[in-house]
Amino acid sequence: MTPTHAPALLCAALAAAQRGWPVFPVRPGDKRPAGHPERDCPGTGRCTKGHRTPEQRATLDADSIRACWGTAPYNVGIATGPAHLVVVDLDLPKNADDTAPAEWAGMADGLDVFAALCERAGQPLPTETYTVRTRRGGQHLYFTAPEGKTLRSTGGSLGWKVDTRAWGGYVVGAGSMVGTRAYEAIHDAPAAPLPAWLSDLITTQPAPAPMPLSELSARMRNATAYSTTALRGELEKVLSAREGGRNRSVYFAAYALARLIRTGDLTEAAVTTELMSTGQSIGLSAGECRTAIRSGLIRGGAGEASAA
Repeated sequence: MTPTHAPALLCAALAAAQRGWPVFPVRPGDKRPAGHPERDCPGTGRCTKGHRTPEQRATLDADSIRACWGTAPYNVGIATGPAHLVVVDLDLPKNADDTAPAEWAGMADGLDVFAALCERAGQPLPTETYTVRTRRGGQHLYFTAPEGKTLRSTGGSLGWKVDTRAWGGYVVGAGSMVGTRAYEAIHDAPAAPLPAWLSDLITTQPAPAPMPLSELSARMRNATAYSTTALRGELEKVLSAREGGRNRSVYFAAYALARLIRTGDLTEAAVTTELMSTGQSIGLSAGECRTAIRSGLIRGGAGEASAA
């Protein structure tokens, strides 16, 4: 990245802010936020009262933007939550081995999967909105968030190569450069309202209350009190998992419970059933749950690999 990009990047940051989208600096030629991560926070300067995340630092103030982008050719980060945006991120496969899972067999990329989701919902592909082509050729579809809802970012829960960026996330804005490739607005229109059917799909449902031990014991029948308690403990960990760690929580639960399957205290079928139900209740897809459970059980020595 050369200094000649700086004026264009400043203009891109100001243009986003003029749309009402708070911006923050992203490392020159990169997609990562500028500044220190929370783990390295010195607790001084702007972080005297606690680490300030990029979402908290994002601003609409033109003078602050000019001062910041006047120091370096920063790329433009848009804090989607404060901007009241939901951005649908339609990605491309990263390499020849990055192919669609069975659930999305035949799909070439995120746009194909999103089109299939629209078809299932009986709705047209919502293309009449502000759209950015990413540096790898994917697309970001910008939508205004619905009033009265606080939507969180999602990672793959809608489908293969389809993510959303809302509260807790950000997107790299048009005009930014990564290497020699630019993020480019390919449909410079106002952001359309998020379709209601899509809003419903990404709305986080309240986690169900932990299952009473007596009910879980009745479902396990032949399981010991110890194994039933252990199972409930792992299910509660999954229920309390935060966005971004839900898939891992299912994997680690399966891994932990594998030893009880090996000892015969629990059956693989029972563990799989309970983890599938709990994983889907927190927003994971059936495919994501199956993959995480299978991987955890195999790693723990109780899955298909152990029978070979």
